[in-house]
Amino acid sequence: MPSTTRRHRRRDTPPPRTGSNESEVLRKFLDYLRTSIAAKVEGAPEPQVRTAAVPSGTNLLGLLNHLTFVERSMFLGEDVTNWRATFRAAPADTVADVVARYRDAVKRANDVLDGCTDLGAPVPRSQPDRPAPSIRWALTHMIEETGRHAGQADILRELIDGTTGR
Repeated sequence: MPSTTRRHRRRDTPPPRTGSNESEVLRKFLDYLRTSIAAKVEGAPEPQVRTAAVPSGTNLLGLLNHLTFVERSMFLGEDVTNWRATFRAAPADTVADVVARYRDAVKRANDVLDGCTDLGAPVPRSQPDRPAPSIRWALTHMIEETGRHAGQADILRELIDGTTGR
């Protein structure tokens, strides 16, 4: 392996191994994936971080921007009118801006989840007239959504600068 690739290698962090209950296990796995994708985007170089490396147009910064909107929609009840547009960061947004917004959305989502004791209860909504999934479903969906996009981010970041690992 060339030394330039080795320089970009990160030590892999294993997923969580414990949890005292279902809620703790789900939240630990989600937080593990959230941390992984934010770390994958953080420090990625411009303009490659927003350049599509695949025919679908998917780019590293857009993935994290999209997940910010998913977190806000799922756990904070915010409306998204154009999901496709969420896959693009604004031209003026820096990597640090998008990462900070994502981390803020995660913190706010976790604040909501901290008050939830029954996984079968609906996710709290700011607009009570809107139907809401159960907290269990929302956590499971966010694990799937974040995991899928984290896998895409792994490939995109390696194509950008050879960085691998979580």
